[in-house]
Amino acid sequence: MLTLASKLKRDEGVKTGRAPGGPSDSSHRVSIRDRLLIKEVAELEANLPSTCKASFPDENKLHHFQLAVSPDEGYYQSGKFQFEINVPEAYNMVPPKVKCQTRIWHPNIAETGEICLSLLREHSIDGTGWAPTRTLKDVVWGLNSLFTDLLNFDDPLNIDAAEHHLRDKEDFRNKVQDYIKHYAR
Repeated sequence: MLTLASKLKRDEGVKTGRAPGGPSDSSHRVSIRDRLLIKEVAELEANLPSTCKASFPDENKLHHFQLAVSPDEGYYQSGKFQFEINVPEAYNMVPPKVKCQTRIWHPNIAETGEICLSLLREHSIDGTGWAPTRTLKDVVWGLNSLFTDLLNFDDPLNIDAAEHHLRDKEDFRNKVQDYIKHYAR
């Protein structure tokens, strides 16, 4: 699966075969982001929550992947929610960019796909925002938790969904199930 790792090993062999002080070929350089991603993707694949599945459309581009979250409890049980994750070149100094591709009725996810999750914020008031010590595993577990323990009605992105829950929990549940039926199968 990790063909980029194979490329790195091959490139290292080419480097050691060069004469010292020889010209360097920039086409063999691998970014810091890509070196980090090789380690992090391997760790992520070994530690994915049972409700998540990561897929890489291009095995040579570990910085772009999809995540499917299928909650097994709570309001969103039985739904399958797709996220697109793009890791910028400045990673790990900046967080990955994440967008929900599935239309959803959720207080922390806008119907247009924007996500309110503090660890995805470069600058966070509560001190739980992005830090270079965070990894893709943290992002995936955070996204997974948006459907259970991080479901936050007190600090919503989708104010209508949060107010709907406050007004009528049963009707909120019905609307969530309707969205799942139409968009999250």
